Amino acid sequence: MKDPSRTLMYHEASQASDVAALQYAVNAALIADLAQRLRLLDPQIIFTCARGSSDHAATYAKYLIETRLRIPVVSQAPSISSIYGAPLLHMKNQPFILISQSGKSPDLLLSAEAARKAGALVIAFVNDRDSPLAGLAEIVVPLHAGLENSVAATKSYIATLCALAHLVSEWTRASETQEAVKMLPQLLNAAWADDWCAAAEMLRDAESMFVLGRGLTLGIAQEAALKFKETSGVHAEAFSMAEVVHGPMALVKSGFPLLIFPPADQAAAGLEPIVQQFLGRDARIAVAGRQFDGAVSLGLPEEGDSVTTPIAMVQSFYAMVNAISVQRGYDPDRPPLLQKVTETI
Repeated sequence: MKDPSRTLMYHEASQASDVAALQYAVNAALIADLAQRLRLLDPQIIFTCARGSSDHAATYAKYLIETRLRIPVVSQAPSISSIYGAPLLHMKNQPFILISQSGKSPDLLLSAEAARKAGALVIAFVNDRDSPLAGLAEIVVPLHAGLENSVAATKSYIATLCALAHLVSEWTRASETQEAVKMLPQLLNAAWADDWCAAAEMLRDAESMFVLGRGLTLGIAQEAALKFKETSGVHAEAFSMAEVVHGPMALVKSGFPLLIFPPADQAAAGLEPIVQQFLGRDARIAVAGRQFDGAVSLGLPEEGDSVTTPIAMVQSFYAMVNAISVQRGYDPDRPPLLQKVTETI
């Protein structure tokens, strides 16, 4: 069996703290200027447009912006522009945030063009500053994740979360959040050192499972479920801790595995009843950062706050799912039938 620490996925995920430090330093003036522009713009609505892991980062942005700035955030489906060709309306001077690693997918490019025609402020969070998407945006926020060769995106996803948290912390001028974002490199280092092997042992034989989050951790759950699918061949589904009881709960039988990413704010209030319901069904449960009798507890650094702890969670998760992939006989760097740059219409 291959040593899990020798995969590209492991190597690239381990670079996330360095990426966060570089990004914070290099982007500081850009983020401050963008935050000031957005304060003056005082938008009534914000649009996000992305696919895959980038769209999971957009979910994180939605809850971050709506809870901190009270501005509605809408996910714009790329197919509205790429397939239906419908002109976009009511976007004048409103932020249209596109998120992409490669900046090459045709549907995102068409969406950017449509948003520009509608008068939106087009902002691209992109890893490739020379990409076609960067060329279409009025403002480009580089992720500075560097080259990523593993098909499974890791450091680029974390870089996106860090950049979004940085922007919102400057936009709101919330000093505690600003300080927490500044400390993200140290937090990510600590999260990488946390050992989630107990959950890896529990989950390595799973064929189907749920991954739960809520609020700021819902996008983390979505990303984790995707990584289980693409790296390990596990049929993992992501749900909100609230939504899972509306039907999906019926699938939970004895031994059914669940991984839970609890939010570090008031959205965690309903966590214990949910956990007890699953334990009552004899489910196998792993919970990040919380302890329950009968469940596996996964360590988290104590230094994070409600904004940065979700980012620490996904950093620890990447090491675990990489190990699970190798233990199951997969190659997380080259999943079957997948390629690094996905271009969709």
